[in-house]
Amino acid sequence: MGSLSIWHWILVIAVVLLLFGRGKISDLMGDVAQGIKAFKKGMQDDDKPAEKQEPSKAIEHNAAPTAARSDVGSKAV
Repeated sequence: MGSLSIWHWILVIAVVLLLFGRGKISDLMGDVAQGIKAFKKGMQDDDKPAEKQEPSKAIEHNAAPTAARSDVGSKAV
């Protein structure tokens, strides 16, 4: 009584097919397969090192200072 027999499984499959139809289930399986393929492709892309990295740009701090601003610190009203 606790285990499901083959007749129970046949009935469950028949109900699922009636509710969802054959077309929806095959579309769902196709979407699942595409998702798995995209996941595998993404995992392979992560394993590959970046082929071309842009060199980092350094900021030079030794540039000549520009003219001092005269309005800094003044309280113009």
